Amino acid sequence: MTKLSVNINKIATIRNARGGNNPDVVKVALDCERFGAEGITVHPRPDERHIRKSDVMSLRPLLTTEFNIEGYPSPEFIDLVLKVKPHQVTLVPDAPDQITSNAGWDTKTHQSFLTELMDTFGEAGVRTSIFVGTDLELIEYAAKTGADRVELYTEPYATMYPQNREEAIAPFVKAAELVRSLGMGLNAGHDLSLENLAYMHQQIPWIDEVSIGHALVCDALYLGLEKTIEEYKKCLLS
Repeated sequence: MTKLSVNINKIATIRNARGGNNPDVVKVALDCERFGAEGITVHPRPDERHIRKSDVMSLRPLLTTEFNIEGYPSPEFIDLVLKVKPHQVTLVPDAPDQITSNAGWDTKTHQSFLTELMDTFGEAGVRTSIFVGTDLELIEYAAKTGADRVELYTEPYATMYPQNREEAIAPFVKAAELVRSLGMGLNAGHDLSLENLAYMHQQIPWIDEVSIGHALVCDALYLGLEKTIEEYKKCLLS
């Protein structure tokens, strides 16, 4: 079964735009769990423009589903993950001022750096995932680092999907098959939505987890959060 992890960064963005604690990030996360989400994802950035370190600390003892922290492995990020010990850490190659993740790791160039991190997090009992594209060689190098999983960067799929969904999914199927053959777990995320999620799941039903934030929060403005989570979970049953 593919798990739905809700990325709550956008909830924090709305809160921070006005100050105060409305909407309450922790309450929303707990509501997402109550409505059926199997995980919560946060991506704390150095400027704390959405999720703050204090949010991460507050969430950890309260969540009852999987907690996934993603981000660039700066010393501060590494310290936070080792202190919080989430179920999973997802490493992304983001610059500090980047608006959102827009590429996977060059795992060949950064193999030594990533391997050391896999050892560090693994020793702490945290499952590791590396954000990658569909380049097969780079997926093989991700496996060489000792990562437990990879997360496929799905924005190219989402962009091409309206024009030609078969062409859009083809490189992701090949990548997913390689990931499975290498014995790693498989996550996916970025620009997945109610429009394109079901088809991806039909073609790659062995995905362990999808992490969805922006589209889900946008849909919740019209459908409500509980109904939206229900609709996303339906996409993962097809």
